[in-house]
Amino acid sequence: MDLGLAGRVALVTGSSRGIGQATAVAFGREGARVVVTYRNDRDRAEAVADEVRGAGGEAMVVQFDLASDDSIRAAVDATLERWNRIDVLVNNAVAWGSRRPQDAPPFEELPPDEWRPLLRANLEGAMRTIQLVAPSMRARGWGRIVNVSSGIAVDGVPRSGWYAPAKAALHGLTRTLAMEYGPDGILVNVVMPGFTLTEGNQERFPAEVREHLAANSPIRRILPPEEVAPTIVFLCSAANTAVTGEIVRASGGIT
Repeated sequence: MDLGLAGRVALVTGSSRGIGQATAVAFGREGARVVVTYRNDRDRAEAVADEVRGAGGEAMVVQFDLASDDSIRAAVDATLERWNRIDVLVNNAVAWGSRRPQDAPPFEELPPDEWRPLLRANLEGAMRTIQLVAPSMRARGWGRIVNVSSGIAVDGVPRSGWYAPAKAALHGLTRTLAMEYGPDGILVNVVMPGFTLTEGNQERFPAEVREHLAANSPIRRILPPEEVAPTIVFLCSAANTAVTGEIVRASGGIT
């Protein structure tokens, strides 16, 4: 199937690792021009950009910090300066706290100065990125936006008191923007992975937790990022003409 992504410009936030990395490379296989972003590890992002090129796409690397309006604007401006357009946005970047979820205190003991900046970065950063990207899409009468959420947004997990509401808020934003941007040819969706076998999750969660989740999955395994990326890429493609305002699980049945 031709996804109609050859030559399209895709900005994938948080694409130096995990689901973002897999998505960037998948766009490369479709001949897209991919903006690979990173917060701290430029070398890692450059390696991903090389993967994109090796897969058949073009790539550039820019720094991107969800918590900084200046950084977001600089990333968008750099993309427009190089390619004069942005056709696709994947809001995948996440601002994590300093604690692993299992190490967080009970909700009532979570300090406001810890959860407030995380909540703001993860919601407001995604919103601001859309605001800055949308004019390019409107001008061409075509665009695709995918906000990467999490099963935690609807299923809940203890000790995720800042993360769950930030991701859940993307669901309401997505539905609203699907209605607002639809007349301009812009489709907006959520992809909601479950627990995914990223490097970060392998570092944050002990083996017994991962084994328990796999044993209770309908497919008896945890999806790697490479199996989540195709859902994102399809929703961002010209082959998708009908799906907008939807929350699409890509979890292997894990809830």
